[in-house]
Amino acid sequence: QVQLAESGGGLVQPGGSLRLSCAVSGSIFSSDDMGWYRQAPGKERELVARITSRGRTIYVNYADSVKGRFTISRDNAKKTVYLQMNSLKPEDTAVYQCNTRTLGVVYWGQGTQVTVSS
Repeated sequence: QVQLAESGGGLVQPGGSLRLSCAVSGSIFSSDDMGWYRQAPGKERELVARITSRGRTIYVNYADSVKGRFTISRDNAKKTVYLQMNSLKPEDTAVYQCNTRTLGVVYWGQGTQVTVSS
């Protein structure tokens, strides 16, 4: 069974940066889609960023609210996906989860808390 484990969350000042990591155990493929989602208190879970592969070309997609500030990337050798978050704002405060879909099955990590506050 595929398992996802997020890390890197924490408390950061507005304007600061964090890098989230999502390590994958089990069997996945480089072509499998991976994404980062977040859910703030009282709000629905939303897509933050997604990375997909077609052949050897990598495609990324971001929510409008994070474009220019967040960067998603993956290291297939380490079976890890990253979310670099810069210029953080209080409204970025949320539980961040990674997910992947492999062989038609969707898997979610448990989430890591990101809090942006003065």
